[in-house]
Amino acid sequence: MKIYDFNGRKNICGDRIREARLKRRMSQSDLAARMQIEGIQIERDSISRIEIGTRFVPDYELPLFSKVLNVSVEWLLNGE
Repeated sequence: MKIYDFNGRKNICGDRIREARLKRRMSQSDLAARMQIEGIQIERDSISRIEIGTRFVPDYELPLFSKVLNVSVEWLLNGE
């Protein structure tokens, strides 16, 4: 499967995931653990790669990031 870049990044939500995580005073390990509780197998290094834009974020992960971080999917995607 070919994964494309958008402006040199593999996702557009990484910055907002980081922003929401820091606002909630969560570590990357805390976020990974919460995502695992929700059923997504993800490790701390994957959270780091998402936040710096080197990891693709599949559509099935977005609603769970939204739920765990208490933000909307729309906000994760475009800040609204």
